[in-house]
Amino acid sequence: MGAYLPKQFLKIAGTPIIEHSIAVFERHPAISEICVVIHPDFVADVKSIVSEAGFSKVDKVLCGGKERSDSSLAAISAYENEQDVNLIFHDAVRPFLSQRIISDVIAGLDEGKSVAVAIPSTDTIFKLNDSKCIDSVPPREQLYRAQTPQAFSYVTVKKAYELAMKDIGFKATDDCGVVLNYLPDEAIHIVEGDEKNIKITFEQDLAKGEELIS
Repeated sequence: MGAYLPKQFLKIAGTPIIEHSIAVFERHPAISEICVVIHPDFVADVKSIVSEAGFSKVDKVLCGGKERSDSSLAAISAYENEQDVNLIFHDAVRPFLSQRIISDVIAGLDEGKSVAVAIPSTDTIFKLNDSKCIDSVPPREQLYRAQTPQAFSYVTVKKAYELAMKDIGFKATDDCGVVLNYLPDEAIHIVEGDEKNIKITFEQDLAKGEELIS
C-alpha cells in the first residue's frame, strides 16, 4: 500500500477500515465476543477506536506476531479456558463482510463443521513449473478464490496448531491450510462468499471501498 499507517487504519468514508470490520461482527446477534489481534505498536489505537465507537463485544485486544499463524496462536491461547467455543478468524482489511456470510458460517459451525468462505474462480488458472512456464491448467470448476472468515471449533484449530508447532518444517499459512495439513480427515466446508467481500490490499482498493460504501 505504501502508506504511513498499517492499511487497517487507513480510512474509508472517514472511518478506519478496522472499525468497519469490527462493526460488522458487533452488529451480528449471534456473535458473543470479539477479539482483535494487532501489532504491539497499535494496541492503544485499537483500544481507542473500540472505546470511541462504543463496541461492547470487543473483550480482548491482543498483540500479534510476525506471521499470520502467530496472530492466530495468540487468539487460540487467549481462549484456552473456554474450549467449548467456536473461533471465527477474519481479516481486519475485509470491511465489507455481509451479515449473511456470518450467519452461514455460524450455521456450519452449529452443524459441527469447519468452515471456509470462497467464491468460484471466473478466470482460468495456470499452474507454472520452476521455469515459469505453464505446467498444467486445473479445471476451473474445481477452483475457488478464498476469502475470510475461516471458522473452527476451538478443539479442532487448537489441535491442528499443536501438531504444526511440533513440525520443524512448518511454514506459516492461513488457518485452513494448517487444519488441512495437520488434520487431513477434518473436512473443511465452503460457504459462498461475495464479490463485495474484498480485501483492501492496494491503493485502488480504497477507491473501490469508497464506491461500495456509497
